[in-house]
Amino acid sequence: MALRGLSVIEFAGLAPGPFAGLLLAHHGASVIRIDRPSSPNTDVLCAGKRSIVLDLKSPAGIAVARRLIACADVLIDPFRPGVMEKMGLGPKFFHDSEGGVGVNDRLIYARIAGFPSDGPHASMAGHEINYLALSGVLSILPGTRDKPTFPLNLLADFAGGGLMCATGILLALVERCKSDRGQVVDVNMVSGTRYVSSFPLLHATSTSPLLGGPRGSNLLDGGAPFYDVYTCSDGKWMSVGCLEPQFFITFIDVFKNALRMNGLKLSWTPTPETRTRKEDWPKLRTFLENGFKTKPRDYWASLFHGLDACVVPVLTPEEAALLDSSRSVRPPPHPYLSRTPPLPQTVAMSGMVLEPGLHTQEVLGEFGLSRAEITQLASHGAFGEESKHETTFSCKL
Repeated sequence: MALRGLSVIEFAGLAPGPFAGLLLAHHGASVIRIDRPSSPNTDVLCAGKRSIVLDLKSPAGIAVARRLIACADVLIDPFRPGVMEKMGLGPKFFHDSEGGVGVNDRLIYARIAGFPSDGPHASMAGHEINYLALSGVLSILPGTRDKPTFPLNLLADFAGGGLMCATGILLALVERCKSDRGQVVDVNMVSGTRYVSSFPLLHATSTSPLLGGPRGSNLLDGGAPFYDVYTCSDGKWMSVGCLEPQFFITFIDVFKNALRMNGLKLSWTPTPETRTRKEDWPKLRTFLENGFKTKPRDYWASLFHGLDACVVPVLTPEEAALLDSSRSVRPPPHPYLSRTPPLPQTVAMSGMVLEPGLHTQEVLGEFGLSRAEITQLASHGAFGEESKHETTFSCKL
């Protein structure tokens, strides 16, 4: 595996941080998640990771965290700006500086924030929809005439956050091979969302036919009837994406013939020129909406399968899993590396959640702590109040 031997400390957080850690774990990195004591964790992005509990309000817990980070290659910080510094775990403690020598100058210190640290929203709480709103991307997304619609929490949390963080970590690791020094990877989800959306943003701020007009009137934002989703007679959907003329012609010919064969009398039919005649788009949309509603989704899927018409069914997560070699609703690691493949499927897909603290003793032992030291740390509250009077043999820390 490409990242075997890499040690990663991931502080438990929400979507983007766990996803960055998951990408590293899937390719062989040893990812240790630090959880809070007596705190349930429902994170499903945990395959291939291990968990320890530390009370970061306790000096003993902070001491353990420092010891782990001092030996790590990568740290993932999911907290709001300044939280790690308040705990004495900021990058200045680990990296060399003009003022002194850090305890781990090779550390890749990855931080994921919501808003830019130098902007007016830096100290505010936020979520995906807020980051998307400030990125400029939400304003150009499809939706109703009244307002745009947000695409779950895919763009800011995962593309602009977790994926950008993992990319930054890998870039810093490549650079470390030259300098033998770590650095801070600074990610914020507003800027990350803007970056991964470079293509639509640049087109939206130009006169491009792709996105240059008002929202909902362009080729890629639901304005074009031949790039949209249609409801079938069974309430399921088909996706149509025949932007290019040759694909449009194939789609229209097959679609019209199917309607005629099913006994429909067509008062108006599109021609190849309809694709570029915006004044005909409303009629084309009505034609497609009414046509798709005459048959169930699987009829249309079968009709267009194998054709270059850019028309395929909209699948449920369960149906999509059947197309994957894993046959699992849990997506397998991607991309696949031929010589250094990711974790075996059984490991990469194991367990929906990771129980907090499941590997505390195991991990601390690997970092050189004896049982006596672990017991003493427990008595000082390193693992939470509940573990203070328990031994490492009678409780799972």
